[in-house]
Amino acid sequence: MTASDKLQTQTPMAPTMRAQMVHTVEAVMAADERVALLLADVGAEQFKGALKAYPRRALNVGIMEQTLVSVGAGMALEGYIPVMHSIAPFLVERTFEQIKDDFCYQGLGGNFISIGASYDYSTEGMTHHAPGDVQILCSLPGMRVVVPGTPGELDRLFRAAYADRAPTYYRLSVRRNAEDRAVRFGRAETLRRGPAATVIAVGPLLDAALAATTGLDVTLLYYTTLAPFDGEALRRAHKGGPVVLVEPFYAGTLTAAVVEALAPAAVRVEAIGVPREVLTRYGTPEQHDAALGLTPQGMRARLERLLGAV
Repeated sequence: MTASDKLQTQTPMAPTMRAQMVHTVEAVMAADERVALLLADVGAEQFKGALKAYPRRALNVGIMEQTLVSVGAGMALEGYIPVMHSIAPFLVERTFEQIKDDFCYQGLGGNFISIGASYDYSTEGMTHHAPGDVQILCSLPGMRVVVPGTPGELDRLFRAAYADRAPTYYRLSVRRNAEDRAVRFGRAETLRRGPAATVIAVGPLLDAALAATTGLDVTLLYYTTLAPFDGEALRRAHKGGPVVLVEPFYAGTLTAAVVEALAPAAVRVEAIGVPREVLTRYGTPEQHDAALGLTPQGMRARLERLLGAV
């Protein structure tokens, strides 16, 4: 069996995105000797099999995230395809300069996989929150951003894009949709059609958006690749009315992409997502969702107010 054949053999679907990440990365490492895994302590227990099996291309650099990224860039220069993993604020915010200079500036490919999403580590406070990660990385030229909605979608999207020699960020979360969809890297999917508004649901908020739009005469698009943004799908589907973003990160992060896709037409953009404020309360991720209106009920109320005002 060739390496290409092995990559077509899907690993069993795991119950969480993090567990699926381990299965998928280890399967790809077994099939493709170019793949290197780099950890900053986070994930070392989950990846102990890979660390033992591939000591020359699976490394734990310790709690040094900037070093993690720079070592990854060095391995990319040597022909490897690095996979770098940590919690979202550590992988993105601490290492932003290294991602910008070591990968984007030099035109190197690599895969950055985070866990934690906006506030999955909610009881740890703001040091472990990262609702701004997608906004930060979308500011970098050439950076690709993927937000899967299920473990199976992560597997599908990673296998499709990991070897593209482009810097690519995969944002994993505890929250997930109930069913996998046949997602394609770089493409959005139209799930419903209606003229009143166009709703863009991102990754793990799809199920909530589906429930919130039940019975409403709206178009619903599902995005898992955010950069590059599938503007063509939006142009084909949009039939007028406002565009409503349903985002599991800072509300309005995708506004510029929507406006650019629909230019030169004027468009009203409304955003349902994490508010741009310091989250000072402690609690579970589900409690944060409820407090911030990121439940089907909260989204429905926002949509009804919006459509009633149009």
